[in-house]
Amino acid sequence: MSKHSSKATSRSNATTAVAPAGATKSSRLLSLDVLRGITVAGMLLVNNPGSWGSIYAPLEHAEWIGLTPTDLVFPFFVFVMGVSMAFSLRAFDYKPSGAVLYKIIKRTIILFLIGWAVGWFSHLMYGLHRGDPFAVAVNNIPTIRILGVFQRLALCYLCGSLIAISVKHKSLPWLTALILTGYALLLGFGKGYEFSLDNIIARVDNAVLGENHMYHERAFGEKIAFDPEGLLSTIPCIAHVLIGFMTGLMLLRIKDNSERMQQMLLWGFVMMLVAWLLGYGIPVGKKMWSSTFVLATCGLAMSVSGLLTWVIDIKGKNRWCRPLQAFGMNPLAIYTLGTVLAIVFNTVTLCHDINGKAVTVHSAIYDGYCALMADKAASALFAITFVAINYIVAHILMKKKIYIKI
Repeated sequence: MSKHSSKATSRSNATTAVAPAGATKSSRLLSLDVLRGITVAGMLLVNNPGSWGSIYAPLEHAEWIGLTPTDLVFPFFVFVMGVSMAFSLRAFDYKPSGAVLYKIIKRTIILFLIGWAVGWFSHLMYGLHRGDPFAVAVNNIPTIRILGVFQRLALCYLCGSLIAISVKHKSLPWLTALILTGYALLLGFGKGYEFSLDNIIARVDNAVLGENHMYHERAFGEKIAFDPEGLLSTIPCIAHVLIGFMTGLMLLRIKDNSERMQQMLLWGFVMMLVAWLLGYGIPVGKKMWSSTFVLATCGLAMSVSGLLTWVIDIKGKNRWCRPLQAFGMNPLAIYTLGTVLAIVFNTVTLCHDINGKAVTVHSAIYDGYCALMADKAASALFAITFVAINYIVAHILMKKKIYIKI
C-alpha cells in the first residue's frame, strides 16, 4: 500500500485521471475509472443478495443460454483490464524485457494467491460455522476450488500481456478473430452449448482439475461439475482482454475525446451487430463464455464507455459519478475486501434466537429488512447496503489518495 501526493497520481496499473470539465482533448479519461467502478460495484451487488431465493430477474445470471444485466459485470471488468494493460505496458514500449516479464509474472502470482487464499478462508469459516472441528475446517486443500474469478483474471492478464509484448499489434485483430473462431468450432463440435458432462468444457476441466476442485453449476434443476471460470473457457476470455487492449491502444493514439467517443460507439455497435447475427448459430452464454458472448459484451462495454466519455469527459458532468470513481480507484482491493466481508457476514455468529438458530451479521440485517418489506425488495436492499459498506472504505482510500496495487 502506498500514498501519493496530488502531483503524483499515476499508477502502473492505472488507466485514467480526472479530465477538466468540458475538455475535448485529454490522453486520460475519468470515464474509464467510472466504468471500472461500475463493474466493481456491480460485482459486489449481484454476488451478495439478502437471499439467493429472492432475487429480481435483472440481478440474476442467465440460467444457461442468454444475457442479463448481471452477466455483463465480470466481462466489463475483463475488458477494462485489457484497456489498462495498454496504458501500463506503454512504459515498457510493448517490448519483452526482464523488467516487464517480472511485473507480469509477479502480478499473475499475486492474483492466483489471492484467489486461493479467499477460497481457503471461505472453506475455513463455513466449516467452523457448521461446527466442524478446527483441524477439519482448516485442512480444506483436497476440496478447494483451483480456478475462480481472481484466477481467471490472472490467466487472462498473463496471456494477454505476453501476447501484447510479443506479437505485432497490427496482427492482434487477426489473432483475436482466430481465437474466437477456433473456440466457436470447438464448442460446436464438442457439445459445448449443452448443459451436461458430455460438454467439452466439462470434460476438459474434469480431466485436468478434478471434480472436487471445480465449481458445481446448477441449471434446469440439475447440478453438475461445470466451472464457469474453468480452464478451457478461459481461452475466449484471452480474446476478450485483447479487444480491451486494442481499445486502449486506440485511446492512446487518438487524443480528441469526441473522436474517441465516436470510435468506441462505432466499434461497439459493429461488435454487437456481429454477435446478434452470429447468435443464431453460436448462442450467447456467459457460463461457457461463448465467442458471441465476447463480442456482445465487449461491444456493450465500448458503447457504455463511449457514452460515459461524452457525459463525463466532454460535457464535464462528473459530480454524479464520484462514488463510482472511488470504486474504480482501487478495484481489485475493494472487490477482495467485499468478498472477505461477505464470508464474515455469513459465518460470524452474533447470538442465537429463541429456537437456537445462529444469528449471523447477514441474517440480522436481512431479517430486519424482511420485517419491513417483501422478500425480493429486502434482498435487493441488503445487497445495496453491502455495496454502501464497501463504498465507505473506497471513499476513504480515494480521499487519502491511497492506491493499493494488486
